[in-house]
Amino acid sequence: MAGTLAACGSSGDGQGSGDSKTVTLVSHDSWAVSKGVIAAFEKQSGYKVDVLEDGDAGQAVNKAILTKDNPQGDVFFGVDNTLLSRALDNGLFQPYEAKGSEQIKAEYRADQDKHRVTPVDTGDICVNYDKKYFADHELEPPKSFEDLVKPQYKNLLVTENASASSPGLGFLLGTAAKYGDEGWEGYWKKLKANGVKVVDGWEQAYNEEFSGSAGGKKAKGERPLVVSYASSPPAEVIFADPKPGTAPTGVAEGTCFRQVEYAGLLSGAKNTKGGKAFLDFLVSERFQEDMPLNMFVYPVREGAQVPPEFVKFGPQAADPETMDPAKIADHRDQWVKSWTSLVLK
Repeated sequence: MAGTLAACGSSGDGQGSGDSKTVTLVSHDSWAVSKGVIAAFEKQSGYKVDVLEDGDAGQAVNKAILTKDNPQGDVFFGVDNTLLSRALDNGLFQPYEAKGSEQIKAEYRADQDKHRVTPVDTGDICVNYDKKYFADHELEPPKSFEDLVKPQYKNLLVTENASASSPGLGFLLGTAAKYGDEGWEGYWKKLKANGVKVVDGWEQAYNEEFSGSAGGKKAKGERPLVVSYASSPPAEVIFADPKPGTAPTGVAEGTCFRQVEYAGLLSGAKNTKGGKAFLDFLVSERFQEDMPLNMFVYPVREGAQVPPEFVKFGPQAADPETMDPAKIADHRDQWVKSWTSLVLK
């Protein structure tokens, strides 16, 4: 997901989509896969994989739509449920039902009548908190959306711009799911009055403004609450040296919104055969089990194992906010417009 802690991709030496031996993947900047796993796909399939990273999720989707008549690649990965309707309405993908799709958990499937997208991963957008800050201030960390507007949490939260950032938009949708069409604006008025800070994207929010992350500590971040992911705490443990026994950050479980990411065969793809093989690969057990420690997301395939660090430090929220993609499609643009007027002006 845009905004994960690891973003090292693997790319081949092909000559672009016109070379039938090359598959070009277009993605956001957080695409990552183990070298051995991508090498096994290349050996088994006979295709070299080139990866074109195109900014955060929102930017990558918008650019793919603008270039759909002359696509930059064969497969696009990284459109999530908050932006799915925009991609489908603009004809970004052509139908293909990936081999192994029957193994994908039913709750993550979408567009089942046309199979234009394949679910690849899922994760929860949630407020993270800096454990040390709250211990030092003898303050209970917030647990819910409602807690965030209380006086004791004034000037503590940083979030991302909902018009430009995937987690920022997910957090907005979480509040709309929680408070409804009539109530979410009133909630944001309270949040604004309570000193919420808005920055452009996840990287700035998490690694510069947030006091609890390794990057935020170096940058002397001053906000102990940040909109990030439920999988951010295990990432803080895995990348630390030496590794701590417990995560330095926690998750306010009552603030979570479930995100699902999809991939699809681009309309106008030059190497459709290779693109289909790559989509098959994305739902394979090997890729699904490799994904968590590379992109810090959960697999969507039934039976795929998750690392023990995820189970211990970053379990999925028990009862996250969700929203039907059709409702997101109907309201997203107006909600973002209203949010921008309300919060940024």
